[in-house]
Amino acid sequence: MPERASGSVLVAAVRHGALAGLVATVPMTLVMLAGHRLFEPRQAKLPPRLITDRLLGREASDEAGRWRALAAHFGFGAATGALFALWSRPSAGKGVVFGLAVWAVSYLGWVPGLRLMPPATRQPARRNAIMIAAHVVWGLALGGVVAGLARRRRARSSHRSAMVSRF
Repeated sequence: MPERASGSVLVAAVRHGALAGLVATVPMTLVMLAGHRLFEPRQAKLPPRLITDRLLGREASDEAGRWRALAAHFGFGAATGALFALWSRPSAGKGVVFGLAVWAVSYLGWVPGLRLMPPATRQPARRNAIMIAAHVVWGLALGGVVAGLARRRRARSSHRSAMVSRF
């Protein structure tokens, strides 16, 4: 029985993390779009679009390409959110640290490693500032949502335990 309870808690944490990652990708995307419009009007595509196009081997400028990039961007946000939720006692502060780690591992690690984009060290400072700010916003939202969902789950669980103990 304890294994099942432990497994269900793990599944709930991952599910909550994926949901929180998805939700947190909304304000992140808004920061990216605003920063791009304000500071990089000549740059044609944001990193999620460049990465998606290059991963799929398509340099599309069509509407379908935008939707593919958005789906990949939100999917990555959900997947990394699920990983974050496995962290002991998630919080908004830990979310910010995690968001910065995701930026570093991505833009200094696997993205240039797969030759999808040059590393952040070879990107314009404005682009790095936009992407770092977006990841801070994502992490803050992620940590806050995961922590809130965890509190809610614990409150429901303790309420159920109190109800059962009355019998």
